[in-house]
Amino acid sequence: MSSEKPVIGLSSATAEQPNTSNDFYFWLAPGVVVNPFDIVVAEQDLAGERSRTVGIVTSLDHNTDAPSHLSNFVSNDFGRVNVTLATARQGTTVAHAAVLTNDRGVYMPVMNDCRVRFADGEGILAALGIDQVSDRHRVPAGLIELSNGTRAVVYLDSRYILGPEGAHLNITGISGLATKTSYAVFLIQSILQQAENRDRVGVVILNVKHSDLLTIDQPAKGISGEERALWEALGLAPKPFEDVRYLLPCGKHTLKDGRPNSFRVPARNKTLYAYSLKDTYDKLDLLLSNVPDPYETVDALVGEVTQGLSDPQTGEWSPHGIWRDVKSWEDLLEGEPLVVDGQPQQVGNVRAVSVGRFLRLLRRVVQTRQSGIFVESRPRNVKNLSQEIARLRGGETVVVDIARLTDDERTLVFGDILRTIYTLYAEADGGGGELPEKVIIFVDELNKYAPAQEQQSSIARQVLDIAERGRSLGVVLFGAEQFMSAVHDRVVGNCATTVVGRSGSAELTSPAYRFLDPEVRANIPRLRKGELVLSHATFRQPIRIRFPRPAYFQEGTEEG
Repeated sequence: MSSEKPVIGLSSATAEQPNTSNDFYFWLAPGVVVNPFDIVVAEQDLAGERSRTVGIVTSLDHNTDAPSHLSNFVSNDFGRVNVTLATARQGTTVAHAAVLTNDRGVYMPVMNDCRVRFADGEGILAALGIDQVSDRHRVPAGLIELSNGTRAVVYLDSRYILGPEGAHLNITGISGLATKTSYAVFLIQSILQQAENRDRVGVVILNVKHSDLLTIDQPAKGISGEERALWEALGLAPKPFEDVRYLLPCGKHTLKDGRPNSFRVPARNKTLYAYSLKDTYDKLDLLLSNVPDPYETVDALVGEVTQGLSDPQTGEWSPHGIWRDVKSWEDLLEGEPLVVDGQPQQVGNVRAVSVGRFLRLLRRVVQTRQSGIFVESRPRNVKNLSQEIARLRGGETVVVDIARLTDDERTLVFGDILRTIYTLYAEADGGGGELPEKVIIFVDELNKYAPAQEQQSSIARQVLDIAERGRSLGVVLFGAEQFMSAVHDRVVGNCATTVVGRSGSAELTSPAYRFLDPEVRANIPRLRKGELVLSHATFRQPIRIRFPRPAYFQEGTEEG
């Protein structure tokens, strides 16, 4: 917190607006430019010792000696806009700052007429508590820029991203301008380049939009000098991902022409995946998660099917008893024991009419409206998704394409990934053997899988399990959505890091954003592309950051 920085104003306390231990006001010297999210230092003497209180500017007001706007109108010759006043109004701009820290740990209110300066780089790190984080736990998360040109790298504490102290990240903001996916991928790349034990971190990314993430191992066609400088300022190399594997879904014609059901086919390291009944018999609850089931009849029948098709001892695929002839989707939907002579049959305590509804629902999902991901028999060159996910190793990134799947199919794939990883780590007591020490799972449109409305679906329970217990196992969820208010509050509440991009004023009034001061919320609709408001478990206040554009090839960009 250098005292060589010029004084930009003096602190100000009034009867109506006193300074407190949590905030202070200061007026600006003429010609000084200050913006919300600037970090400033107020200096004062306490008991004969210098004390520096650091604050972040949340709002600015311009005050004059005019008692009302009408007075200003009248003083300009009753509304003439070109009048030169003999005596100009006396006025000043007053900034409001929220207290971040004090260098002596003394949170006495800032007194009147204390000198205020812009913070320097070291002061910014101290204000955010980053100076208390050792280098080995620092992960670059973006760049903070003050109005006077001062820049500082913002670091996250890896113990609050990957555990064990905290975990999980949530990114929200309107589509396009908020750059949610770009930031999530940037932060993952930062972790893989800078985090301690980064070679023991595995990553699973779901591609949900067109071909956005099917080229992350391909270099960008061109990176501007400004973007390259931003990467280098963060201590990162502007390069694509290394050690990437792509898992692509089968389509209706894949078994004939070999082409996956994807908007783009990666040049290398690609594998096809599909679901036969053998791959899905123990995941039917995920497949039918979107089905309303107030009386739990669907859930009961799913239990009957799963039990009949699995070994009672091991749980492995092993049709037995009245289910012994069920080998494929066709067998399940058209043959015994669910159907005899074309008529649904009672199974266990589930009546025939409920069995008929179950068959109609399942037939719609896996036959009539499916994209081609469900097959009667999976060829040798088409893999089981959960087995491919279980092969994840440290330092590797697996991209699972679900962009062209139906909503029910997406739910199955995402749930399959979560269940597979969660089970592996739970059984291994947080990792072991060849499993990565930590695994990051990133998915956009998180609100579809863990909606705000209380819901007892299998996929919602799986997401909640990861959010509430994943950090102790080493399983980390990175989620993104347009509206954070649409995501289950227990999922958002368990995220140690929250990132807010440009959002609408109506959305910002929801309770999901109560962690932001009203003055901070008022600035979010003005964020530009590439700017985000970042709240981290160790930060004392949310801050605004910039981050560089991705360094991999992106379709639709000027380079791509």
